[in-house]
Amino acid sequence: MSDYAQNLLVQVKAKNPSEPEFHQAVEEVLQSLELVLARHPEYRSAKILERMVEPERTMIFRVPWMDDQGEVHINRGYRIQMNSAIGPYKGGLRFHPSVTLGILKFLAFEQVFKNSLTSLPMGGGKGGSDFDPKGKSDNEVMRFCQSFMSELFRHIGPNIDVPAGDIGVGGREIGYLFGQYKRLTKDFSGVLTGKGINWGGSLVRPEATGYGVVYFAAEMLKSKGQTLDGKTVAVSGFGNVAWGAVQKATQLGAKVVTLSGPDGFVYDKDGISGEKIEYMLEMRSSARDSVKDFADKFKVDFQAGKHPWSVKVDVALPCATQNELNEDDARELVKNGCVCVTEGANMPTTLAGVKVFEHAGILYSPGKASNAGGVATSGLEMSQNSMRLPWPAEEVDARLHQIMKAIHATCLENAEKYGTPGNYVNGANIAGFLKVADAMMDQGLV
Repeated sequence: MSDYAQNLLVQVKAKNPSEPEFHQAVEEVLQSLELVLARHPEYRSAKILERMVEPERTMIFRVPWMDDQGEVHINRGYRIQMNSAIGPYKGGLRFHPSVTLGILKFLAFEQVFKNSLTSLPMGGGKGGSDFDPKGKSDNEVMRFCQSFMSELFRHIGPNIDVPAGDIGVGGREIGYLFGQYKRLTKDFSGVLTGKGINWGGSLVRPEATGYGVVYFAAEMLKSKGQTLDGKTVAVSGFGNVAWGAVQKATQLGAKVVTLSGPDGFVYDKDGISGEKIEYMLEMRSSARDSVKDFADKFKVDFQAGKHPWSVKVDVALPCATQNELNEDDARELVKNGCVCVTEGANMPTTLAGVKVFEHAGILYSPGKASNAGGVATSGLEMSQNSMRLPWPAEEVDARLHQIMKAIHATCLENAEKYGTPGNYVNGANIAGFLKVADAMMDQGLV
């Protein structure tokens, strides 16, 4: 990296200590944007990057709630409003014990670029809590959500900040959060996405991120004259993203052979389809967080404590969580003949793993491009809410497909324009940056 980029990264690390995921996300972007800054010194003069790595606003608040036994618990709540240059802040809420300020800042920073790539008018944000909904009763989750929203409602609105779901925040949690928002504000508006179909939600939203990942992978393969039909696919995770990815990959003729969880991964040589896909919904709702349940039910191989990247496949779709695919995993995938890695989670590959894929010359896409289908469909839900008009599933899916094809084309176009043809990381970072940077320049020093 140039002296400018190195100095900025040093500043970010000094101002944000003990936040390695945030540092990692910033470093990846800085590496790509050197190509832009060399041609456009005006961005350096206006300190655009220095402003982009600093959240516009950060809220940290306590969330007291009472369990079913009458005991009071205290969790910490967050909302990071990272950048609103191109629209209201948009990004999910994550309820998980691993949630920290640094994790949410990395996610919010990534969200700025991801939302920009969709071409929809959405800024970037992220939020959540270290609360764990697993094992809690509906009443306990409701009390927590009501307490959380009793603070968050002051900072959000349909034209200010529109949160969505993420890990630990599904339809149940969105319902409780929306109910409390409506109670406090007397306002029925599209302030949250991922809502129930009967009260403002969009069809296809639960599957959208996974569908988008597969649509993007299909475009990547198409650029090399290939298709997904007949390909063997490894998927990690078994939540919403993995569920949607397995569905769409199977529809397009691929054979998905793995799923994973905190306890390990399963290998199903016959492929995951039909009732096996439906069972993924049962697994997610069981609160056991165990992929071994799948192996026990369908009598397939289970590898405890391991990731699925040692399996010989054509395509890998990491759909679980950040940094789940490291340098050794990447080497194993390349050695076994994998030709395409399309990220479904946020930053699931370490920087060293990315270098392996780039050196090997295989197709590799960062999550900010290939997992943008979820937030794109959230944007479509916002549009439907504004119009008071629901769209049929076919229309939402068709719009999602077109958005993912457009993101793919934008990534390749910008990678080519800045001298790194076929590099999806550079293409995504550059395209996402330019739209936000130009809006910031237009709006002055804000």
